[in-house]
Amino acid sequence: MESEVLYNFLKEIELFKDLTDEELKLLMEITEVIKVNKGEYIYKENTPRENLFMIFEGTVELFKSAPNGKEKILQIFGKYEFIGEGAMMESYPHSTSGRTTADSTLVVIKRKSLESLLEKYPQMVGKIFARIARVISRRMRVTSNQVVGAAAQYLSGRTRSEHDLLGDREVPYEFYYGVQTLRGYENFNITGIPISHYPTLVVALAQVKMAAAKANCDLGLLNDKIADAIVQASEEIVNGKWHIHFVVDVIQGGAGTSTNMNANEVIANRALELMGYEKGQYEHCHPNNHVNLSQSTNDAYPTALNIATVYETKNLINVLKELIQSFRNKANEFSQIIKMGRTQLQDAVPMTLGQEFEAYAVNLEEEIARLESNAKLLLEINMGATAIGTGICSAPGYSESVVKHLAEITDLNLKLAANLVEATSDTGAFVIFSSAVKRLAVKLSKICNDLRLLSSGPRCGLNEINLPPMQPGSSIMPGKVNPVIPEVVNQIAFKVIGNDLTVTLAAEAGQLQLNVMEPVIAQSIFESIRMLINGIHTLKDKCIDGITANEKVCRSYVENSIGLVTALNPYIGYENSTMLAKEALETHRGVYELVLEKGLLPKEKLDEILLPENMIKPTLL
Repeated sequence: MESEVLYNFLKEIELFKDLTDEELKLLMEITEVIKVNKGEYIYKENTPRENLFMIFEGTVELFKSAPNGKEKILQIFGKYEFIGEGAMMESYPHSTSGRTTADSTLVVIKRKSLESLLEKYPQMVGKIFARIARVISRRMRVTSNQVVGAAAQYLSGRTRSEHDLLGDREVPYEFYYGVQTLRGYENFNITGIPISHYPTLVVALAQVKMAAAKANCDLGLLNDKIADAIVQASEEIVNGKWHIHFVVDVIQGGAGTSTNMNANEVIANRALELMGYEKGQYEHCHPNNHVNLSQSTNDAYPTALNIATVYETKNLINVLKELIQSFRNKANEFSQIIKMGRTQLQDAVPMTLGQEFEAYAVNLEEEIARLESNAKLLLEINMGATAIGTGICSAPGYSESVVKHLAEITDLNLKLAANLVEATSDTGAFVIFSSAVKRLAVKLSKICNDLRLLSSGPRCGLNEINLPPMQPGSSIMPGKVNPVIPEVVNQIAFKVIGNDLTVTLAAEAGQLQLNVMEPVIAQSIFESIRMLINGIHTLKDKCIDGITANEKVCRSYVENSIGLVTALNPYIGYENSTMLAKEALETHRGVYELVLEKGLLPKEKLDEILLPENMIKPTLL
């Protein structure tokens, strides 16, 4: 390889960007250029680290071997990327294997050669070590925050330089996000949960950007090439790609600007690739000038929140319908099992266990209509309002066009708000919607309280039903099984109730033309819905579907209950009923037994009165 070509190549390697021209020439003296055929190993797992490999031509894949003999591909590296930089600092074994996936030309530096250079030029080699440490630190930080999973520690270490209002920053080359996302990622390590944790929000953001690109193209503000690239990049995100690059925390300052810029930068960089450019070549497709054209965070972000919440509501309703059906199935199964109803935890009048479970089904069914009704409030959006609702920096007709495109893309009946200034600052729809989510949580929790009571025992409680045993209930009491599934749903409800209060306080905290607290509104609502979806799934699959009834226990409570006299009152009269109740209490005997003993009713008639079918409807003429 010619000296000038090698020199220019080394200048592009991240590890050597701090070196002077003279130092780069010294480094060239210890490099080796090798040719590697496709499919050949450059190193294997568990062998000592000895070399730093830099890719001049071709590609190299990193992979790990699994116990079943299969290989897990972690990353594929290309030109200007480097592998094995840790070998320059220590000789501990490789944790992965490296293999070429094409005929490749590699530039290699041996660890021993760098150690020799260190003795003569410690300051120069120190610069290289500092860069290596930064690369390793960045990988570990990314891995710890679970941005891209375990493969994050195998990023190439290559960066690209980007700048914003605050100056220049180096962004990891593989990532589609840019400098503003990087700042948001670093500033807001709050919940540890990135926006990618909520795929519907990522999808909604991409749909907003897609609609904006189409509207701007219609108005002649974007040329077809850029608009098509933005639309294609956005479609890929809608289809599930690139979500791992949405890394900023859900809760953030700036009224959602970091989230909006995360979307703008990912879409811009992917659009650049689609047009044949490198990431970061923003002169061809800029996150602000092109992807965010005719928008601001103050209309794009809340619109995406609205759409994502509608999507999440549909998911919630779907699982809720499944739970309702499970309760209804149990209602049919238990329709002939008589039991005592209770008010204020005291014996009331007989009913069937089926009636109790049917009431749960109907109770929850009401919430479907409530959720659907409240979610409709979110279909009113403020696209085109830009900063405060005046439409500044957008063209006439943009609002109507972008809403039309967005409605077609989302298949939702989206409407432009009548007053965009009002719509930009108002978050009242989220307050109402959150209250519906809370109401559902409260009802679920009440039902779970009932299930815990009805299954209490098994010897010293009600013991009318059996919940599926899911795990041992005590570390010290053998044989104890707890109602763990209803308990976890109770706790979910507590979180949802707290989140609803957060939404209320955040909505109240809005000032003048904007509510900057929308990120915590979004986080609270999305967390509530996601926890409810998971909780409802768990309740249905691990509890309701497996409930069985203790029919004999239920009937014995009826026969021995003082409350039975209420059902008998129309047949034996108030005076007799009062006398029976008093005697039953004093003698600890059952009402059923005393009725037969005193001859107040024949056994056939008494059993007829207590037939389940006579307990579920009015029977007196």
